[in-house]
Order: sequence, then structure tokens, then C-alpha cells
Amino acid sequence: MVKTYSNCTIVLENLEITYMEDHRDLSFLRSIKEVGGYVLIALNTVSRIPLENLRIIRGHSLYDGSFALSVFSNYNNSTNKGTDQILLTSLTEILKGGVNFFNNQLCNVETIQWSDIVNVGNISIDPTPSKNKNCGKCDSSCFNGSCWAPGPQNCQTLTKLNCAQQCSRRCKGPSPSDCCNEHCAAGCTGPRAEDCLACRDFQDNGVCKDSNLYQLVPNPHGKYSFGATFVKSCPLCNGLGTGELAHVLSINATNIGSFENCTIINGNIDIIITSIYLDQFTKTPKMDPEQLNVFKTVKEITGYLWIQTWPDTMSSLSPFENLEVVQGRTKRGSRSLVVSGLHITHLGLRSLREISDGDVFVSKNSELCYTDAKHWQKLFKSPHQTVNIEGNANAATCALRNDTCDRKCTVDGCWSPGPSMCISCRDYKHDGSCVDSCNILEGEPRETAMNKTCIKCHPECQPMNGTATCSAPGSANCTKCANFKDGLFCVSRARSVH
Repeated sequence: MVKTYSNCTIVLENLEITYMEDHRDLSFLRSIKEVGGYVLIALNTVSRIPLENLRIIRGHSLYDGSFALSVFSNYNNSTNKGTDQILLTSLTEILKGGVNFFNNQLCNVETIQWSDIVNVGNISIDPTPSKNKNCGKCDSSCFNGSCWAPGPQNCQTLTKLNCAQQCSRRCKGPSPSDCCNEHCAAGCTGPRAEDCLACRDFQDNGVCKDSNLYQLVPNPHGKYSFGATFVKSCPLCNGLGTGELAHVLSINATNIGSFENCTIINGNIDIIITSIYLDQFTKTPKMDPEQLNVFKTVKEITGYLWIQTWPDTMSSLSPFENLEVVQGRTKRGSRSLVVSGLHITHLGLRSLREISDGDVFVSKNSELCYTDAKHWQKLFKSPHQTVNIEGNANAATCALRNDTCDRKCTVDGCWSPGPSMCISCRDYKHDGSCVDSCNILEGEPRETAMNKTCIKCHPECQPMNGTATCSAPGSANCTKCANFKDGLFCVSRARSVH
């Protein structure tokens, strides 16, 4: 968690804080200002969870289908240890989803006016007061006695309930001149779109905007969306042989940080002995194996991928588990992918679907199973590409270790053990993993199957028993609406007619 969230300000998906023991220091969480999905805080005994800079939870995905903030079971009855304080002193808006607190011994949560924070969603707060005798009262300066902890700095900041009638959404105070711009979320420091604490839709160079401003027409100023931010280009980074790495021999401890948040690497990746271990000649320090996880965001390499040394502590190439394409625009000789001389037991390249050009060489990895040449050939774009598989673990050794594909995989094989490593699924795929069936007639959330993939029904579809809830994604494909029908579409509320 420290490596994942240190200096992180925006969590694009979900933030889950679980099983943190009472001796843990969670101060690294203070940098987080925004969460795109839900926040789950559960089964912890650490006394204090410092999220005091978290301003907004967007709720793009919800815990248990309903909650953007779920806090439960943060107390151990047998040891009488638990979380006393969850400091959310900056949290002023949850765009979608409710909150629920139960089976905790938290201080001050019952004083918070959650209706000021929650836009759409249920509010479920366990009424049982804390048994913690050390809980202090809210400071007398706190409006309506609402606070996250004792002291004037921990008063709840209201940005909705205390606004003037003229304000359409949020405000920074009770005066009509304190209204925030309509594109603001979580509050503001002034009336302009650039004064927002967070943006309701998208942020573009510090200005909050409505996504509807961007139309599907040729636009020289068009941008891409990255979370809730518009960017001029996708996160593309220079690899070896390009830009600042044009004359660099290999990936090492001094340059691996430049690949943080990269999705496309323009160039090559070379990992050799001087990448992992100390290089006395160039004075390059030894690499921490955990640093290799920076490649988990990479989906495409335009050049080649060459791995000739790997940490003994890693049994697979899991840092490249999201890599989809190796283009091979540049190659070493004729090769665009080489894995040689490693002690790994499986490759784990579960997302790889294309080797656009160049040959594959997987050799002299004495412990390596799951190396069938046939599935490599299916990744090639040209009949002239070749694969060389030799000197790896033999079939008898792999069978003895029970290193075989999961029963949910097809005869195409797999990259590693487990249902998430199949090259193709025997039945259905759900969230990247092979499953026996989708939640079509039962289970939550209800789903439909398209191209052997489980896809969630729209939230406005009424869950059905004995028949399919939806025929396809989208609110126009529900069997029955959960609330109202507006033309072809299921909606949460009926339109008023004037």
C-alpha cells in the first residue's frame, strides 16, 4: 500500500483499506484528494486512518452495489482494539452512492451531517455510540456541533445545507455571493469555474468543464479523458532508444521511475544483469524488485521487450500482466520478444494478444512451464514470424508440479495457473477471469452474456427472477424498469411536464 499510494492524489478506481493492524503508520494516505470509485474501510484495528485531504468520492463503482463509502467491523472484541478516528475533514461531496457505517467503535461519526455530503444514495449509520471513553466533544465553533474529531480544525465543512437559495449546487458560505460555479464539486474558493475544489465532470488546464462541450467532429483542440482530467495525449513514455533514453543501455534503478503511469512505451525495454544488480562500472545502484511493478500500467510497447535477468523473488513476469501488444517496430536482430535464462515458473502475460512484427525467443528458463509454441503463433500478424521454445521445463516436470491450466480454460492453453490466466475461456469471461456462468437469472449484479463475456445490466433495470434482467448493456435493454420508463430508456425519475 505504501508503494501504491505514496504521493498519490487521485485514485482512479477504488480505495480499499483493510486488515491494517494497530501498529501501522498510514500517514501516506494523506496525499489522496479524490477517489473515482468507492472507499472501503473494513476489518482494521489501526487507531487512526488519516484521509483528511480526501475531498470527493465520485462513486463510478459502488461497494455492494450501493455504497460509495462503506466502513464496518473496525473493532476486535477479543483484543478491545479498533479504529477510533477516521479523519475525513475535507470530504464535502459524494457524487453517487450512499454511506454505511456498522460494527465500529468510532468517535464523532454520528455528529456528521451526511446529507450535506451525499447527493444520491442511502445513509446508514449504526446508532450504537462508541464505547471509547477517550472520545472528545466537537469544538464549540463547529456549526450544529458537527465534527470528525475534537478541535476547531476538525469541524465539518458544509457546502450544501448552509447555502443561499440562489445557489444551484455547492457554496463556500451562506451569502448569495458565495455560490460555486455549476461545474464545481466538493465546494469552491470563488464563483469561477477555475475556483472549484474539484470538478463535477472534467478538469481542463485547471478549469472545470462539462463533457458535453466536446463533440464528435474534427477538432484540432480535442483532448483525451484520463479519469476526470482532459489531457492532450495519452500517457505515452519514451523507452530505450528514444528521447532522453536514446543512448541508455538498459532499464535500471536510475531510470525506471520515468515509466510511472505509462500506458504506451515508445521504444524498447531491455532488462539485463545491470538492470537488477549493482553496476560497479557505471555506479548504478541495485534495483528494488518492487520497482518493476511500475510496468503494470503498460499496455503497449512499440519496439521490443528483452528480459535476460529477473529477480529470484518473482515467479512470473507479473509486472507486464497488462501488456497487450508488442509492436516490434524496432528489433534486436529479428526478435521482438525474448525471455531467456530466468528462474520463473510461469510467464503470467495474461493480457498479451498481439506480437505485431518480429520473432519470439523463450529459452533456457529451466523452471518455466506453460510454453506451448502454438499459442504464440496465434499472436503473430505475419506468417513469416517464428517462435523458438527450447531449454525450458519439460512436460513431465510440469505435470509433477501440477502446473497445468485451469479447467475453465479451453484447449488453447494458459499463461499461468488459475482461471484469470486462460488464453480463452471454456464458458464465459467475467472481469478478466473465466467463470462457469454469468448472473443472468440470479446473483448480483444481474448480467447478460455477449460474445461469451458477462456484462452488467444497467442499474435502472429491475432484477428479474426466472428470466433475464436485460438483453444487452444500457438502460434501453432492460426487461423491466426498476423505477420509470422514458421512451425507450429506464430512468431514475420521471420527467415533469409543464
